[in-house]
Amino acid sequence: MSLVLRIARNEARRIFVTPLAWIVLAVMQSILGIVFLLLLLEYAQDPSSQDRYTGIADYIGNGLYGFATLVLLLIMPMLTMRSFAEERRAGSLNLLLAAPASLIEIVLGKFLGLTVFIVAAIALLAAMPLMLLVGTDLDVGRIAAGLLGLSLLMMAFAAAGLFVSTLTREPTIAAIGSFGLLLAFWLMQVLSTQAGLIGDILGYLALTSHFENLRRGIFSSADVAYYLLFTGLFLWLAVLRLDGDRG
Repeated sequence: MSLVLRIARNEARRIFVTPLAWIVLAVMQSILGIVFLLLLLEYAQDPSSQDRYTGIADYIGNGLYGFATLVLLLIMPMLTMRSFAEERRAGSLNLLLAAPASLIEIVLGKFLGLTVFIVAAIALLAAMPLMLLVGTDLDVGRIAAGLLGLSLLMMAFAAAGLFVSTLTREPTIAAIGSFGLLLAFWLMQVLSTQAGLIGDILGYLALTSHFENLRRGIFSSADVAYYLLFTGLFLWLAVLRLDGDRG
């Protein structure tokens, strides 16, 4: 476990030592901050809303979290693209694979390093709706369910991005490949509208379909299990890919 934490610490340091992570966080917060303010103005000017303290979590949470998923879809591949691809290009991947650590420990360490960024992003995102606690009867449970959904979604994005990063030595290709893979799972929700068994399967596999329940404040263990299985699957695929390099 100490090796996992050491790798995670090095990965987190590598992420935050470059301007990329800080720029991504700043841009993300700026964009979502503007969306948050626009939603507040729209809510305040909505004549159908008689009680300004009722339903604000639904109004703000749905709009903000829904837009956040699009932003995260774009930024997560930029964070994961360097995880293994850059080390492969620099020749340091062989040194990492030769270290006295199992492949599972290496992949988990890289993933935990990425979760440091995920925690920072979620904390910044949570600060906006939680400001409404002052002066409003905010449904904290609804907000918490949405944040949980975003956290699980980002973990799934990170795992898929790590796997794609093991396939190439070019970070740019890894970013494009990660985005393409995530977009494919994203669009399954659109394709699931067709009737029949195939539509049901695509609807279940779609990344966003399980997020919608959490965004609406509906907690389901099946949705959480889906994201955990998705994350575990792609982390395991990354281990198998690295096993081919070590062999």
